[in-house]
Amino acid sequence: MIFSSKLKPISLLVSLVLLCLLTSAQKNVNNRARWFVDSRFGMFIHWGVYSGAEGVWKGEKIRYDNDYAEWIYYRNRIDRNEYVTLLDRFVWEDINPEEWVLLAKAAGMKYVTITAKHHDGFALWDSKVSDYDVTDYTNPKRDIIKELADACKKHGLKLGLYYSHWVDWEHPYGWDHSKEIYKLDAKQYDHYWQEKVMPQMRELLTNYGDIGLIWFDMWIHHSESIVSKKQLLQLKSLIRELQPNCMVNSRLGLSVEEDRDVDFQTLGDNELGKMKKEHPWQTSGTVAHSWGFHALENQWKSTTTLLKALINNVSLNGNFMLNIGPRANGNVPYEIASRLKDMGKWLEVNGEAIYGCGAFDLPKDQHDWGNITAKVMSNGSTKLYLHLFNWPLNKQLHVTGVKEKPGKIYLLADKDEQALDFSCDDVYTHIKLPMKQPDPWVSVIVMEYDKYPEVELGLVSKTTDGGYSLKPDNANDTSGSEKVMKPQRFGSIPVHVQITEISKYSWKIFVEKPTQMFVDVSYNYQGEKSNSSLKITVENQHLTHAVKNTGRYVGEPNSDWHIDCFNSNRLGTIRFDRQGYYLLELEVVPEKGEQIDFQWIWLGEM
Repeated sequence: MIFSSKLKPISLLVSLVLLCLLTSAQKNVNNRARWFVDSRFGMFIHWGVYSGAEGVWKGEKIRYDNDYAEWIYYRNRIDRNEYVTLLDRFVWEDINPEEWVLLAKAAGMKYVTITAKHHDGFALWDSKVSDYDVTDYTNPKRDIIKELADACKKHGLKLGLYYSHWVDWEHPYGWDHSKEIYKLDAKQYDHYWQEKVMPQMRELLTNYGDIGLIWFDMWIHHSESIVSKKQLLQLKSLIRELQPNCMVNSRLGLSVEEDRDVDFQTLGDNELGKMKKEHPWQTSGTVAHSWGFHALENQWKSTTTLLKALINNVSLNGNFMLNIGPRANGNVPYEIASRLKDMGKWLEVNGEAIYGCGAFDLPKDQHDWGNITAKVMSNGSTKLYLHLFNWPLNKQLHVTGVKEKPGKIYLLADKDEQALDFSCDDVYTHIKLPMKQPDPWVSVIVMEYDKYPEVELGLVSKTTDGGYSLKPDNANDTSGSEKVMKPQRFGSIPVHVQITEISKYSWKIFVEKPTQMFVDVSYNYQGEKSNSSLKITVENQHLTHAVKNTGRYVGEPNSDWHIDCFNSNRLGTIRFDRQGYYLLELEVVPEKGEQIDFQWIWLGEM
């Protein structure tokens, strides 16, 4: 592991100067969100009364299979007065929010968001609006939000506050899902809104210094809830009045499409990005599964998995906010703390490829070796960062689709930036890698350009082992009838398309030199007699294949787990007589009433 070799201490002033030299290719970013898209990585903290239960109430696990421990008040039907007795389990003399901030800093995170009020309605600050707050239940009195705000300011991290506005299980007129049975009218709900939500938000926005963001948690659109758009706009207006630079997320209940004044989109819990977005967006994720601490937790994600999640989102212009769930004594579970520290060590070396970076123009799944992040300087010079999730055994890395020749390529972990050998041929850059990868998690290669490089879109990339994998989802053009089928039977039935009428697909590849390639196709067909056929065309060459029964096999013994086979069939060879672009076309012709399940075509060099 090369950690210390890349560390280059720089002053805060120099850091600010460097930041000013950056310009983002992300288009729809307002001034409030500029720090957010440059930061990319933050901490989420779920901590409250529920932390004392640890996912278990009177010997019974939380009554819901998603095991979100912070929901135990509602799920296990706990009486309010009994619920607050959980605070007796807290070890107040050991609880120090500054330690959470120090962990965030060690992890390379740039902001911290804490559950100031979760759905249980309990406030972690000295609220004058209600006595249902931490200050009224501690001696000596504590104000966790103030302590955390002071620590964030001391250590240079932005502060975010989670506030459950829609759901409040404590207030008699707050929403809980049981109100679908025991009705609550709009006038009663507005009583809760004006009596608790608005004045508590005023307290948070007035008494705790600069707030970087308010993270609301209404995961459905306001039209599907009791909350009115008028109430949401009233709440947003209060934020704009008291803290004009404070960001608001889409779980306010207003989408970024509906209201351009919403600063960033929040995806579903642990939902990673799938496509490039020009507006700011974020995934909130967990190291394990539960958000609040759960004593029975056993679903820990690895450091590599978490780094891939962060890199994936940044490569699509997104952020990643990773949750910790401290115990009732303030301690962060070892599995969480150790992974955060490991991520911090990786970012000490490779943070340049995350902070201030965003998406490049190539599709997310262009390459099989990992993702690309990009950083554009104000003078137009650009760095592409290749995040290698799998270090190629042949020590050859193929980059497909970039039409410019880089000035230099090197390992980000190499403090000397020793140049790697590479060759360029139109849309290919081939890089010769060292024998040993520099990082056991994710290694990063830097490609430097004098200007933002042009790309060729719509190409199928050369894979790590030198072939071309042509699938329905990377085709340039399709016609006919198809039904996309997701994997089934734990993936033993792969993703494929069901074809019942004549259908066509086309893919574009680039071939560097005259060569000959073999063509394999994978499909499933269960008919006994068939006049169905597949036809592949490349320029004036044709390969025709008579579709045949592919048979079945057994997935697991003695369980009636019989699976239709997707078999690889060799169709023949195709000559490529010149360097250049080629269009490969597939025509699937099923016999009337028959079905062909098409999976992929593989082009491999002879």
